[in-house]
Amino acid sequence: MNKTDDLAADSRHVLAGPDEPRAAPSDRAYIVGAGISALILGAILLKGGAVEWLDHPGLRAWQTICVAITVQAIPFLVLGTLISGAVNAFVPAGAFGKALPSRPALAVPVASAAGVVLPGCECASVPVAGSLIRRGVPPPAAFAFLLSAPAVNPIVLVSTAVAFPGNPAMVVARLVASLAVSMIMGWLWLRFGRSQWLRMPSRHSGHEHGRSRWSEFRLGFQHDFLHAGGFLVLGAMAAATFNVTVPRPWMETFSQSAWASILFLALLAIVLAVCSEADAFVAASLTGFSNTARLTFMVVGPMVDLKLAALQAGTFGRPFALRFSLATATVAVAVSAATGWCLL
Repeated sequence: MNKTDDLAADSRHVLAGPDEPRAAPSDRAYIVGAGISALILGAILLKGGAVEWLDHPGLRAWQTICVAITVQAIPFLVLGTLISGAVNAFVPAGAFGKALPSRPALAVPVASAAGVVLPGCECASVPVAGSLIRRGVPPPAAFAFLLSAPAVNPIVLVSTAVAFPGNPAMVVARLVASLAVSMIMGWLWLRFGRSQWLRMPSRHSGHEHGRSRWSEFRLGFQHDFLHAGGFLVLGAMAAATFNVTVPRPWMETFSQSAWASILFLALLAIVLAVCSEADAFVAASLTGFSNTARLTFMVVGPMVDLKLAALQAGTFGRPFALRFSLATATVAVAVSAATGWCLL
């Protein structure tokens, strides 16, 4: 049996039918997310002085950043889970698989290119990718779309052009580098991916007898939003902690070296977790860094950040999130550096 057949068998194993055993739901995600959300909400309500330590400047800065990241991402997470619920409830099984080339190696670039015309954010792309796999799309193609949609959609490209006026090369470089990374990662998963690294949500796709499609849509949206929301809050907390604890002079030190500046802005993109629709303005403000380093910031951020890794862990499992995030970060840095030196 060749590699393609192995992956096809793996996909069928992942897409368990309603009569096959399913893993128990991860209730811990709901509990952790609800508990952390309650703590943050309590801090917001009490910050007026009822509890003295809540007035500490560092804590208030942490609180502001954490809430800002969460609030910024929530609308896109809602959009993604709405699309995910609609796909599971209303789209016939196999429809997406028929729209893509039958060979997974060819389906990857087609899925990557689809991200150019479909607006989306990284928070929305994770549940959508999960729905695509449950509906028959090969995982390599779904992961290529997961990476390309938040990085090269029209909203992101326009915001990049506005953030870098008079520098169309930056828009072209971002488009080329992001598409290249998404395709490379899709092909890498096709070649090296294993089904045991990938855990899908317990909810099966497709219409269940005796239940209306609107009911399935409501339940699917509720499941995906609550499940992903808890991990989103965890990622926002980690990003806020980095923002508060890392001294600003450190950033100036790294800007003096070409490679150090690229690696530093890649790490900064991962921990800041800025939404892809807004990250170009953050990159434009980093005037002390080279254009190649700022390009790396914009390519890495929509594909690998703390909240995205947390969302992937909640949707596909921690073994997948760890391997996929590390590989994506490595490929994104290398491709960004090469693209920047060629086009910028």
